[in-house]
Amino acid sequence: MKTSLQKAFIIGATSGIAQALAERLAAAGATLFLAGRSGAKLDIMARDLRLRHGVKVEVEAVVFEESANHGQVVRRAWEWLGGMDAAFICHGVLKNQKDCERDFDEALHSFQINLLSAISFAGEIANHMETARHGSLVVISSVAGDRGRQSNYIYGSAKAGLTVFLQGLRNRLSPAGVRVLTVKPGYVDTPMAAHIRSPLKVSADRAAGNIVRAAEKKRDVIYTPCFWRLIMFVVRSIPEFIFKRMKL
Repeated sequence: MKTSLQKAFIIGATSGIAQALAERLAAAGATLFLAGRSGAKLDIMARDLRLRHGVKVEVEAVVFEESANHGQVVRRAWEWLGGMDAAFICHGVLKNQKDCERDFDEALHSFQINLLSAISFAGEIANHMETARHGSLVVISSVAGDRGRQSNYIYGSAKAGLTVFLQGLRNRLSPAGVRVLTVKPGYVDTPMAAHIRSPLKVSADRAAGNIVRAAEKKRDVIYTPCFWRLIMFVVRSIPEFIFKRMKL
């Protein structure tokens, strides 16, 4: 089945959800520009997608910590694709909370990857889409950003900042006809979450399917799977005087 997202830019393309997104989009005939940290992994991924789906795929290695170069990467992707129907920002890192508490450099790096680099790329893409008055910007945040919990509040606060940034960006770009989709996954079976054991964990393909459908339907915010919306509503509703005594 064809997709309306025929020209797609995927950042953090070798991550678990991003690979599943690339697979779904390529199967639907989309042209892809893939950016990520490892050029070798990107090349393997691109060759596989071209061979199995017969689609055009270009790649570029990026350093997420070096925001000065992000604009150049976005411009190259925009020119090679001939514009963008959709851009997916999928990169992130889930650091150990205790390490971040002991070492501020660890915490800072978490913010650099999960918040600042995502904002950098989103801002560059937004400027292009706003001028073109076309496109959907899809960014993976997290349910962890809905409320700070002692087990992951460094990661969660970075994602909370990203969610609020996307709210403002959505408000700004709406008059131009550009859509901004905030994706809030729960536990997804990817290498980043391999250490998490939960009956609520779902496959990356299931999450990717939900994301693609939401982007095609021009949604604003989704939880994936959808039951996380109710879970996080309950978590947010717990009074602080009770919540601060809970081990979450």
